[in-house]
Amino acid sequence: MPDQNKQIARQLAEKIRANVTHPMTIMEVCGTHTHALFAHGIRSIIPPELNLISGPGCPVCVTSQHDIDIMIKLASVPTLTICTFGDMMRVPGTKGSLLTERANGTDIRVMYSPFDVISWAEADPSREFVLIGIGFETTIPSFGATIKAAKEKGIKNLSILSLHKSVVDALEPLATIPGVSVDGLILPGHVVTITGIEPFKILETEFGTASVVTGFEAIDMIASIEYLTRMIHDKTPKVLNQYTRVVKNEGNRIAQEIIKEVFTPCDSNWRGMGNLPGTGLTLSKEYEDFDVLKRHKVEMEESKEPPGCICGQVITGSAKPTECPLFAKVCTPANPVGPCMVSGEGSCSAYYKYSRI
Repeated sequence: MPDQNKQIARQLAEKIRANVTHPMTIMEVCGTHTHALFAHGIRSIIPPELNLISGPGCPVCVTSQHDIDIMIKLASVPTLTICTFGDMMRVPGTKGSLLTERANGTDIRVMYSPFDVISWAEADPSREFVLIGIGFETTIPSFGATIKAAKEKGIKNLSILSLHKSVVDALEPLATIPGVSVDGLILPGHVVTITGIEPFKILETEFGTASVVTGFEAIDMIASIEYLTRMIHDKTPKVLNQYTRVVKNEGNRIAQEIIKEVFTPCDSNWRGMGNLPGTGLTLSKEYEDFDVLKRHKVEMEESKEPPGCICGQVITGSAKPTECPLFAKVCTPANPVGPCMVSGEGSCSAYYKYSRI
């Protein structure tokens, strides 16, 4: 950190300590923020009365056990090639994982971009390539653009399992979870880059929750915590934009239009929060032919959560990873029991990597 930023950080830390005159709880919605708080050493400079908890900002972590089992079931169809981001490979389902399926000879590929799948599908018309659509508003446009391009190119051997979720729509249910009391929210800067500020105004107008759209550098996060603790102290909750160099009030209109064209809202099952109406995205009528579940009937058995795993509580801020009896004992990055230890945005992986040092 440059010397000038170090001086600013020290000044902000002093202001934070002055603002925290009583216990406060702030949730970092985004898993990347959870990792950044540890990596930048910010937790070491905040007063003990300020409690930082994690939220549902990791798309892999909030994917339900049932939906993971659907992926694994689809992988067993001989004519299908499953295409996913790397984190999802190691998430345990009720029986095995995508990684174990690939070890058994199933064609499962790790993609770096959804557009990779277009070239794979064009190169091998004999197979159907299934996009595993995981992510929030940040990545949804790239999946939408891929499906749109596939339609324009007339590609028939490409489909998608759309498990996308909206962070914006989940914040209202999150605010009403029994036993979870949050005074302020660190909002994900990359999500708001797409959505714009307006959808988050409900946090101010209906819930009175101080919220700050935040970048990912150390100064971004310290400044946002200072804004939040000041608003909580003064009882003046607002939705502020700290990440002004990237986030505009209106968001990314082109990305918004792609989402609106290709997808339509639907109910979605979130790990730890259950079925949340209108928080998911399925394909719109114009693109529904690309829905893998409309092409293939999947018979599912009952899904079961990993015994002893409290990922659902960690995601909602009801518990910290260190409160899990499996943490760093049975459940480690080398042998993950739940998704929060697998994902690079998972809270458990952050606590394992940094809090044990």
